[in-house]
Amino acid sequence: MKHLVIIGAGGMGRTIYSNALESVGYGEAFDIKGFIDDDLNALDGYPNYPPIIGTIKNYQPQADDVFVSSIGGAARRPCMEEIIARGGEFLQLVHKMARIYTNAQLGKGNFIGAYTVIGNDAVVGDYNMIQSYTVIGHDAHIGSWNRIDTHVTCVGGTIVEDDVNIHTGAVISHNVKVESGAHVGACSFVIKKVKAGTTVMGNPAKKLM
Repeated sequence: MKHLVIIGAGGMGRTIYSNALESVGYGEAFDIKGFIDDDLNALDGYPNYPPIIGTIKNYQPQADDVFVSSIGGAARRPCMEEIIARGGEFLQLVHKMARIYTNAQLGKGNFIGAYTVIGNDAVVGDYNMIQSYTVIGHDAHIGSWNRIDTHVTCVGGTIVEDDVNIHTGAVISHNVKVESGAHVGACSFVIKKVKAGTTVMGNPAKKLM
C-alpha cells in the first residue's frame, strides 16, 4: 500500500484530498497519509482532514510515500522537482468519474479531477493538474507541468506545450497552440496562437500589454 502525501494544505489541497478519496485505487493501492505545507497551521479551523506531517521545504520522502501537488503558478514545477530530487514519486491520481476515451495516453504523475474528459487519441504528458469538469478534446496534445483549471475546454486538435496556466472557463479553439509558459485568463476564448511566456484574456483573447 502506498501512502499519499498532498503538497499544500490550502483550498486546492483540501479539494484534492476529497478527490483522492474518490479516485481510482484509493483504499486498495493507496491511502492518505497527510499534507505537507510550510504553514504548519494551515488547517487550523478546518476539521475532518488528515494532519500536516511536515513542511514542503524539509520533508524527506519515506518508503512507500507517493505525492500529489496542489500548488499552481510559477512555484508548481520547482516545488515538485524539489520533491523528485529527494526521491519522491508522484501518483497518477484519476477520479473515478473522469472519462479517459479510446487511445488517450497519459504520462506520469497527473491529477485528473472529477467529470473531466480526456478525448479520443489525446496525448497528455507528465505532472499536469487538470481540474474537474474540463474537456481535453480528441487529438489534443497537452505537454507537461501544466495547470488547467475547472470548466476549461481544449477543443479537438489543441496543442498546449509546457508550464502553461489556463484559468477557469477558458476555451481554446480548434487546432490552436498555446506555447510554453503562457497564461490564459478566466473565461477567455482563444482563437489564435498564444506565444510563449505571454498572457492573454478576453473574447476573443488578446495579449495583455
